[in-house]
Amino acid sequence: MSTPGTLYLIPNTLGETEALSQVIPEQVQRTTAGLDYFVAENAKTARAFLKLIAAQHPLAKPLQEIQIAELNVNTPAQALAGLLAPLLAGRDAGLVSEAGVPAVADPGADLVRLAHQHGVPVRPLVGPSSLLLAVMASGLNGQSFAFNGYLPTDAAQRAKRVKELEQRSRGEKQTQLFIETPYRNAAMLEALVANCQPGTLICVATDISLASESIRTMTGAQWKGLLAAGKAPDFHKKPTVFLLLGQ
Repeated sequence: MSTPGTLYLIPNTLGETEALSQVIPEQVQRTTAGLDYFVAENAKTARAFLKLIAAQHPLAKPLQEIQIAELNVNTPAQALAGLLAPLLAGRDAGLVSEAGVPAVADPGADLVRLAHQHGVPVRPLVGPSSLLLAVMASGLNGQSFAFNGYLPTDAAQRAKRVKELEQRSRGEKQTQLFIETPYRNAAMLEALVANCQPGTLICVATDISLASESIRTMTGAQWKGLLAAGKAPDFHKKPTVFLLLGQ
């Protein structure tokens, strides 16, 4: 029986970046360049990422010969065994997300869990995480925080959920994080302003690590004033992390 390969968890950029080395360490780039099998949320995005890597380090094989298997929300659970099979046969692999670190708010977590079940070594590599970077830059509680994924799209249900998270935040002194589909960012901020207490701290972190990065933390009352003055953040269709801390 062959020794299993290693599953490398490879961070991707959070968007178009001028210098890859500013967000992806050289050692991570070299490790990525040495692999010829990848599991990715989107093969096209993974190829674009590998092209960036190839500009700095020669790839193990020509890009068209590198195997990229997809794992996303449409992948059936029974397909995971096939994705893991090359690793069980001794081949190293890289797990790559659409953006940021894999297996966090990402379907790749299922493959990582299966790897552990079969004794496949898992190695997380250093790179940008929009969630952690947002916590760092928000000024909110970094000792206790929780990521809640997407909130309901229905306005009434979203308002209820915002109030629940604010109450939990205030009671536990815990920062609450969530994300939204980028074209609904304005609706999310309006919901926060409408349903949070005036003193609740709200952070809007957009395009983290990119040239267009914007991170602002203010009270609900201050955000309300900005929106009333028509000075909403420039975050339409831009990846954004929302954070709140009840006071």
